[in-house]
Amino acid sequence: MAGTLKRLGLHVPQPEVEADEKNPRGYYEPLWVTEFHKRVLNPVPVRTIDTRPTALDVAAAAVADGSAESELREWLADQLDAPQVLIKDPRAFWILPVWTKVAADLGADIVTLTMLRHPTEVVRSRDTAYLTEQSPQFRRQRETANVAAWVNAAHLTELATRDVPRAFVAYHDLLADWRSAIGRAGSQLGVDLDVEGGGGSVDDFIDARLNRSAISWDDLAVPPVLQDLGDRAWTAMSTLIEDPSDRNAIEELGRQRETYTEMFEWSEAIAMNATAQKVHDTRLEVRRNKQREIDAVRRELEAARKPFWKR
Repeated sequence: MAGTLKRLGLHVPQPEVEADEKNPRGYYEPLWVTEFHKRVLNPVPVRTIDTRPTALDVAAAAVADGSAESELREWLADQLDAPQVLIKDPRAFWILPVWTKVAADLGADIVTLTMLRHPTEVVRSRDTAYLTEQSPQFRRQRETANVAAWVNAAHLTELATRDVPRAFVAYHDLLADWRSAIGRAGSQLGVDLDVEGGGGSVDDFIDARLNRSAISWDDLAVPPVLQDLGDRAWTAMSTLIEDPSDRNAIEELGRQRETYTEMFEWSEAIAMNATAQKVHDTRLEVRRNKQREIDAVRRELEAARKPFWKR
């Protein structure tokens, strides 16, 4: 989507994150923005997609002192020479209020466009990129966590973007007929797109073969209750493609958010002993490492105290 919008006339602040083996076609993400979000969110930490229902509140607390706002204002003030600026980073919605406030202070408007892929596609994509050499047990844990994080991120993205003009586009719609998908989103957002001038470039850029992940739970070890919630969230979010303000879909997502929060809290309770064990093991390993460092320093001091002819 970001590559398409750039080809249709939107400006991506430079330099961009470089393409790599995981994404040879490019990310179209301003490098400064990705590093900025890492500086703000990694210490908390809030993940790109996060399982915690409170993640928006955690992110808000991380920017409460105003330092992130000041840093963003200084950078963004130098990026608004172009009439339409494209900022792509999947972590941006966690601190969207900071972006909207800074943009308003600088005389710019924020609109949001959210790409939608079914959770099974996202999990398979992340498996391919990050989990190919992991054990089956670890993959099962990560697949379950990634589906839960997708559900939570869907709920919180919808919640975070309610107060700004917004659009949602399904990944398969973009690949199947990008002109219709982009045209609808552009109209909803009031964004000017140079389809006539950049359309040929987009035709060459978009490849339907990019959609290599199937919408199927068959080979994913995810609990049925979470599968059901993922499908329901996908259905409700997909409804927002035609009407980003669909009241029934928004209310349904609110009910789902309550259900997910309850599921998360029960899961926390069930895993309490396992979590406590991991905390204990981590603290023990930290103490052991510190003791190794102390022992190494002592050996060095003892060696230094010996007379030269005894060394």
